[in-house]
Amino acid sequence: NSIGNCSALICFQSEGALTVVESTDGGDEEEEEEATVGDEDEGHLEVVQPTELWQTLKPGQAVPAGSHVRLNLQTGEREVRLGEEQLKYWSQEHREEQEALSSFSPDELKRAMKKIKADSISAEQQASAGSRFRPLEELKKDMAELDLLVETDVQIMKRLLEQLNNSNASPEQRVGVLQELEYLVHQVDNAQTLCAMGGLQLVLGGLNSSDFRVQENSALVLGSALSSNPAVQVQAVENGALQTLLTALATAQPLHVRKKVLFAVASLLRHFPLAQQHFLSRGGLQLLAALFRQDGGGVLRTRIATMLYDLISEKRGLEAFLDSAHQERLRQYSRVSLQAELLEDGWCLLVPQLLDSTEHDYREKALRTLLAMAPVCLQEFRSHGSLLDSLVSLRDQYQDLVQSEMILGEENSYFLEMVELIDALHVKMK
Repeated sequence: NSIGNCSALICFQSEGALTVVESTDGGDEEEEEEATVGDEDEGHLEVVQPTELWQTLKPGQAVPAGSHVRLNLQTGEREVRLGEEQLKYWSQEHREEQEALSSFSPDELKRAMKKIKADSISAEQQASAGSRFRPLEELKKDMAELDLLVETDVQIMKRLLEQLNNSNASPEQRVGVLQELEYLVHQVDNAQTLCAMGGLQLVLGGLNSSDFRVQENSALVLGSALSSNPAVQVQAVENGALQTLLTALATAQPLHVRKKVLFAVASLLRHFPLAQQHFLSRGGLQLLAALFRQDGGGVLRTRIATMLYDLISEKRGLEAFLDSAHQERLRQYSRVSLQAELLEDGWCLLVPQLLDSTEHDYREKALRTLLAMAPVCLQEFRSHGSLLDSLVSLRDQYQDLVQSEMILGEENSYFLEMVELIDALHVKMK
């Protein structure tokens, strides 16, 4: 028998494979056996753990470095056992551990290699993250400094009012300031803060400007601040806003300015009987009648008719409540002599003119307002021959539209609602 010494077991890693090369020092030639584990392998790469006894090596089996390997000339098979150095340190415990690891499947080898790669990537990512992200304490400090730079709504309004109060500000600058204020005062608290800062007087002053853009945006800010904000409504009346608005409404020439001023007037009067009383006593309804007659396009007429409808309806709606709070409001509304003013200023004959419009929306607003005015204007409606003719003509027109929609299979028709409004008014006039 010839005895060879296995001095090394060398492993090479390539992508998706593990290569094992056996090297011997027994002669001039070196014999290499290569076992490759790839994705297509279905078996196991078996690593034989030598003992102190000779054991036969099967083809494809690998041995650890330092093992003794010999060729049995009688059988022609290779045999292996522990080397001398290994025998010195071999122990049963070590042997059991190695035996447990004597076989590795391709999947186990792949997972092991991926874990090594993942650990390497994780370490690199941690190092990269450390360079890209700043310490928490440093971030907290920067955020605290940033909070000092962020303006609150109160600070913004203070700055804007200072700019608005600057006598050297150009009309363009004033318009820009007013547009920013209009955005802010939609919030109830901001509108009240505006009043507390004295901004209400500055905005009212803009209604007297010679620049139509400043007038328009001042009226828009005022209307937005007054909308559904009783505290601002009270302060506006106390600061003479109603008279300023009526003056602007009477003198403003461009239609777009009058529309915004009318919006501010409606916002001031809504659900505020004291303001309505002052409005009537200052000739507000007569002024609206004059504007109604002047407006040929119908835009202002529709807004004025809607405003009348709101004034009549909100007073009538309180009569159904019996609690003390509503009774007090009803007592305040009783001082608003709206019905008498409607008769005196000729509204019973003015509003029907809106039915001549070709716009369905204008007609709808007119019909709803006429129904609200019917208890006051019934006698005038009956004596107004052209009103009855208009109602008959409109009913025929809308009934045809309803029939057309029914053919198309449409339900809940807008035109059917118009027919119902006409019929309701017709019934009251009989």
